[in-house]
Amino acid sequence: MVRLVPIASGKGGVGKSVIAANLGLALARAGRAVVLVDLDLGGSNLHTFLGVKNKNPGIGALAWKRERSLDGLLVETGYERLWLVPGDGLLPGTANIDWFTKKRILKELSSLPADFAILDLGAGSSFNVVDFFLASSEGVLVVRPEITSVLNAYAFLKTAAFRALSRSFPEKSLGRAAVNGFAAVKNEGSGLSFLDFASELAGKFPEGQAALKRLSELRPRAIMNMSRDPGDADLGTRLHDIVVKNLGISIEFAGYLPDLPAVPASVASRRLLFDSDPSSEFSQGIQAAAAKLAAPPVSLALALHDADG
Repeated sequence: MVRLVPIASGKGGVGKSVIAANLGLALARAGRAVVLVDLDLGGSNLHTFLGVKNKNPGIGALAWKRERSLDGLLVETGYERLWLVPGDGLLPGTANIDWFTKKRILKELSSLPADFAILDLGAGSSFNVVDFFLASSEGVLVVRPEITSVLNAYAFLKTAAFRALSRSFPEKSLGRAAVNGFAAVKNEGSGLSFLDFASELAGKFPEGQAALKRLSELRPRAIMNMSRDPGDADLGTRLHDIVVKNLGISIEFAGYLPDLPAVPASVASRRLLFDSDPSSEFSQGIQAAAAKLAAPPVSLALALHDADG
């Protein structure tokens, strides 16, 4: 069964796609069949990192029912055991798909003929991004060693936690209405944290205990990219502490990747650094992160209800 690895970021410019592509190659070189799926809807460019020409139909063809399955969209990358599903971001409206289209894509992702499907998501915290991130219990969040990036990462995880809690209750239920109402008002500093609120729901509604269990199953990983100083790890610790304290979610850092001139140079050359220089510090960090992602326990498909939209 394919393992989904969604990769997201709270903001753009953190190197998410570079990491997604290199992680895919690291897993492929370890003998796994890997599909890279460009789900940066409306801004897809994963093909450029792989040196693949932008001439193949992609996710947009599935979204607009021009293709029946993701299998028909698989493109060879030139790397053994590594395939690509392009994003097709040039088709108008692809960035604004509805829930039922997302649901169809998610169903297709779960049936891909591969060991791993790495989902390169768009930046930010839109529900389109968050719903794909919640396709697995162990999504990866890419962060830069900057306080703004850390704060955006926390904001992303907070949105993901609210979305997971909301979708833990059935559509049109009182529990979901309570979650959405709480999320719609400013609650910072009100004395009632997200974790307090989730615990309160557990005692109010029949589905409340199951909702808490869904949250406990969230085990996101983080990768600190473009690190220049050993002290950058302190920012990772701060992110971990605030997520655990305020959201009650366990978060683990899967790797710290250095800021090397060779990384943007590899992008310009359209050849993955893990291929051209596997002994580089960046490639070694990618190798370590890939090993952590592949290690047990196996990620879960969160049992969430359909979204409202």
